[in-house]
Amino acid sequence: MSRDFIVTKEHRRFIEFANAVRKERTIGICHGDAGVGKTQSGRRYAHWDTVEPFITEWGPRTEDDAKLYATANRCRTVFYTPEVLPRPKILMHEIAHLQTKLGICIDEHQRNIGKVTGARSGHTNKWVELLIIDEADRLKTTGLEQVRDFYDRHRMGVILIGMPGIEKRLARYPQLYSRIGFAHEYRPLTPDELTAVLTNRLPAAADTPDGGIAHATAIATIVRITAGNFRLVDRLTTQIERIQSLNDIPTLTP
Repeated sequence: MSRDFIVTKEHRRFIEFANAVRKERTIGICHGDAGVGKTQSGRRYAHWDTVEPFITEWGPRTEDDAKLYATANRCRTVFYTPEVLPRPKILMHEIAHLQTKLGICIDEHQRNIGKVTGARSGHTNKWVELLIIDEADRLKTTGLEQVRDFYDRHRMGVILIGMPGIEKRLARYPQLYSRIGFAHEYRPLTPDELTAVLTNRLPAAADTPDGGIAHATAIATIVRITAGNFRLVDRLTTQIERIQSLNDIPTLTP
């Protein structure tokens, strides 16, 4: 969701899946309906909201950057989203560029804690252990072949995030498909988890004549119509908060 990240059961399952892919240095597929939270979980796992601006805006460093070096060292993951019509050369160049920048940050952390000494070398890419490619459905035959070649050359974990059916599409590429070690279905939120999320986003008013029955009924209605889709929940609650603010309505009703 666009607000504070909420750790759900599906996110914990994604962490276990990503750790397995990273440890075994294999290729994994994560698939699920649009809006269930795949991208948010991938970015969260890679700490990409923190790491990406740091490695993109390359420049003079300060003592405070040691925390970011430590974060990069902890996740050791590149999160990449290809453009809509990815050009093969640009695709690999951008991935390699992010890998190099992240590797330099990890190398700096290793030096800060004394595990690496001596002259700096150009082999910092070795520190990166996982590549997460979001919107993998955008990759055509050439792009998928390049990902396979990248995996063979670097022997690092690779996760392809896509829509349902991507696993069947990849089955048509035997050289890539034979390297896939794990497949993970990212499912919508359960009603109980969704109720907890909504309670966090839409707290009930302190005093209501009906004892909060209307609020609880409204929450149940949202659970039913959104069917556990994170993105729909976020859009709907944003509109609810806007309408409540504009009209000075403290309570939520069906």
